[in-house]
Amino acid sequence: MLTVHTVEELRATVADWRRSGERVAFVPTMGNLHRGHLDLMREASARAGRVVTSIFVNPMQFGEGEDFDAYPRTLEQDSEKLRELGVDLLFAPEVTTIYPAGSTEHQTRVEVPGLSDVLCGASRPGHFVGVATVVCKLFNLVQPDLAVFGQKDFQQLMVIRRMAADLAFPIEIVGKETVRENDGLAMSSRNGYLSAQERATAPLLYRTLQETAAAVKGGNRDYASLEKAAEAALQEAGFRPDYYAIRRSEDLAPVQNSGEDLVVLAAAYLGTTRLIDNLRV
Repeated sequence: MLTVHTVEELRATVADWRRSGERVAFVPTMGNLHRGHLDLMREASARAGRVVTSIFVNPMQFGEGEDFDAYPRTLEQDSEKLRELGVDLLFAPEVTTIYPAGSTEHQTRVEVPGLSDVLCGASRPGHFVGVATVVCKLFNLVQPDLAVFGQKDFQQLMVIRRMAADLAFPIEIVGKETVRENDGLAMSSRNGYLSAQERATAPLLYRTLQETAAAVKGGNRDYASLEKAAEAALQEAGFRPDYYAIRRSEDLAPVQNSGEDLVVLAAAYLGTTRLIDNLRV
């Protein structure tokens, strides 16, 4: 595996592959890789002859008081995992490479209105502007044929799909199913923040989503009551719900009619750790 830190090295390598007619897949990450990330790499490898991944902890998507400084940076261990999988290129830029103007406040930004302002976007103002901006920039740098993202960050995936469509990126956006621990907890780099007691409680978030989805499939259309009951159950178990919502999977809008494809989405704090998860209905 080739590891590069500059735009020039990245572009030169990908250009060589392009001249040879090779198909390129891209998996952007913030590092601290777990089995869910590695599953994305395998999906990319199955769809393209060359796989590029990036590790970049993006300051623009962290709000004031969030865990940018504490976010685990494990480049050496991550690199070893990627080598074992046969990833072709790791792009690990410095912040100044991605944001040469210095402060992210002075950077050109990419915004996906509507989708970015609800759910996680309402709780974390500016978060999806940071996500869309860095992914847009990485797409321009790598210029892949396809990019693979996990569905655990369902809203993020939708924001990226909309951005790619609106800005006419010739990139196939692939969503990969959430990878879970044996007890159902969605894999996340932030799970490492949980205490032993919190880790034992955390799978209840997914079980609650399953119960809500089963109720909807069973014909319950009182979505507000289902949401309220789920929030109460999570609170009783020690969570602090941020939101719990049944939405249209197409655009995350409130449900309008029966027969629409739906998704149940939740974010909740357990101790100081913010967990997110979702389940399609």
